[in-house]
Amino acid sequence: MSDKPRTPIGKIVAASLIGTTIEWYDFFLYGSAAALVFPALFFPESDPLTGTLLAFLTYAVGFVARPLGALVFGHYGDRLGRKKLLVISLLMMGGATFLIGCLPTHAAVGMAAPLLLTALRLVQGFALGGEWGGAVLIVSEHGDTERRGFWASWPQAGAPGGNLLATAVLAVLTAVQPAEAFQTWGWRVPFLLSGVLVLLGLWIRLSISESPIFQQAVANAKPSRSMPIVEVFRYHWRDVITAIGARFAENVSYYVLTAFVLVYATTEAGLSKPVVLNAVLIGSAVHFFSIPLWGALSDKLGRRPVYLLGAAGVGLWSFAFFPLIDTRNFAAVTLAVTVGLILHGAMYGPQAAFFSELFATRMRYSGVSIGAQLASIVAGGLAPLIAVALLGAYDSSFPVMLYVAGAAVLTMITVFVSRETRGRDLATLGAAEHSTTR
Repeated sequence: MSDKPRTPIGKIVAASLIGTTIEWYDFFLYGSAAALVFPALFFPESDPLTGTLLAFLTYAVGFVARPLGALVFGHYGDRLGRKKLLVISLLMMGGATFLIGCLPTHAAVGMAAPLLLTALRLVQGFALGGEWGGAVLIVSEHGDTERRGFWASWPQAGAPGGNLLATAVLAVLTAVQPAEAFQTWGWRVPFLLSGVLVLLGLWIRLSISESPIFQQAVANAKPSRSMPIVEVFRYHWRDVITAIGARFAENVSYYVLTAFVLVYATTEAGLSKPVVLNAVLIGSAVHFFSIPLWGALSDKLGRRPVYLLGAAGVGLWSFAFFPLIDTRNFAAVTLAVTVGLILHGAMYGPQAAFFSELFATRMRYSGVSIGAQLASIVAGGLAPLIAVALLGAYDSSFPVMLYVAGAAVLTMITVFVSRETRGRDLATLGAAEHSTTR
């Protein structure tokens, strides 16, 4: 056990929040650029919708790499600690994002441009696959049982925080630059800015202490030759399934609300880029503050009721979301995005505590990361791609509504049959307590 003083929970939360905000800024910046500029710059020989589809395909590649990142970071995070791996993930994500800002386009190097873009996207996905689990765990394992939902929800707020930052930078650039200048060089600025943000994140993350629950588990552990991931699937396979199912609607709805909306609103509804970006900006700001409130509510009511409310909400709201976008009215578009993100927060807020409470300490990083990131391939990674394909095939938003609603039903069933986890003691939670199904 280290003699280093335990870092106050407020500083732990700040370190996780700032780090996850920076990493999600990097990740969402790519998604926004894939909708707005990458089709013309990296896939110029395709028609606009096909170019967007190809750009989102490179976007999806990042999600494919996330389970691999979860596996590697989870393994070493359960062996070496949460803090070291969080520093590595931040460096990898920031470096890849900075290099995207330096990439030559198709006009300069031909097919090498999209290949390089895809390679850096893989690095981004690998890093984010390891980031999420470590960030929520180091807060969950520092915080107290009674307020774990609230404290652990703050790293979750890094997702809308990053989206807010990325959208704000893009909104400012598109507003002050002529379209030609933004298309030529302006899009590079937010990617290059990532280098500065990473230095800030590193300075904060290096100053915090390791998880005390992890240190205690290491001190008391018996020697084991099994890899943490093997023990996860031996003792916690039901919990992995629970995490995948619970994550499904949360992932699908979020990327439809924040990434696909940029395509739909600008190509189908005929809205300008600044209008849509400002709507997402306002929605993300409200989302940021709603997530901790939902997390706190889950401390009072339980993880399951709040999560079920969110899943049902996004499923129903999808049928109002696109008609509101079709009005081409800024207030209606903003309402569509904001309400959708508030309902999404009812899933995302309790999620960190919920997943942390499923797994034993010595396999928690692996279990949380693998469960969450396996879902990211078929849910978040494919969501914009499937939505664009459905729109192109049927020339209607109704199939996309059904897609989101179907994901919501799957998540509701998963969470309904799971066991309530609120109040579990993470320090004493062992592998024997592996079943979350009734």
